[in-house]
Amino acid sequence: MVGIWDEWWLRLIIGFLGSGAAAALAYRERALTASGAWSALLMGTGFVTLGEPLWFGLLIAFFLSSTAWSKWKRNHRQKAQAERNYEKTGRRDAGQVWANGGVGLLLCAAHAIWPHEGLVYAFIGVMAAVNADTWATEIGALSRTAPRSIRSGKPVAPGTSGGVTPLGSAAALAGAVFIGAAAALLQALQQPASAAADAPAATAAAYIAAAAAAGLAGAFADSLLGATGQAMFRCRVCGSETERAEHCGRPARHERGFAALNNDRVNLLSSLFAGLLAAAIGHLLA
Repeated sequence: MVGIWDEWWLRLIIGFLGSGAAAALAYRERALTASGAWSALLMGTGFVTLGEPLWFGLLIAFFLSSTAWSKWKRNHRQKAQAERNYEKTGRRDAGQVWANGGVGLLLCAAHAIWPHEGLVYAFIGVMAAVNADTWATEIGALSRTAPRSIRSGKPVAPGTSGGVTPLGSAAALAGAVFIGAAAALLQALQQPASAAADAPAATAAAYIAAAAAAGLAGAFADSLLGATGQAMFRCRVCGSETERAEHCGRPARHERGFAALNNDRVNLLSSLFAGLLAAAIGHLLA
């Protein structure tokens, strides 16, 4: 009997049905906007069709964990106050979906054509970075310690782009390690018993180490880009600095940063950096 992963069209059907059900549920639970749900459907189908369980499994691990943190204490007043100045909030749109998973899908497609362990490490690094950044944002917003600018070290208001806290940094590391551990588990599950017995501990340790280092570095790169190059605006009504081009119902004044470098593009660039770093770490550990 032909295995399911030997027939691409079976994977396509299962990916479409499974991703469609997940996207519909996420839309109903207000985790995704309509554009985000359609994007998740396309992305999930692509991952299942082109990749092995490790590839779409990490995507699922990222989405479920980040959604859980986003929903946790959704009505927490401190978290809501911080999110007032974010460009994007907990309900993800198409831009966020592709910024977080688009690079991973390209790596998945490349691996389907040219299987190489370096692409696997790069993917782990990308997913570790976006997961670390999401956990840092969601959990760090609850910090009782005032955030400090990663550029100047001075205290900044909650929700300021480039602001970091000890709690957020610890959450970033935890989110990165979570992806590394998930990758190690998925790799062990998808390998034949004979192959998995060779060096499972070494592979697991390498995945976790690469994810931890690249994911944390990617999260800090995201904060550094946010504090330096990301487009920031000043609300004409309340006077607060914000990532949003519109605030308090009125267009905000562009104050600093590159107008084209919004939050989604910052996420994309930092995940690319993390992917390259993880690939280099994987090469050193091989």
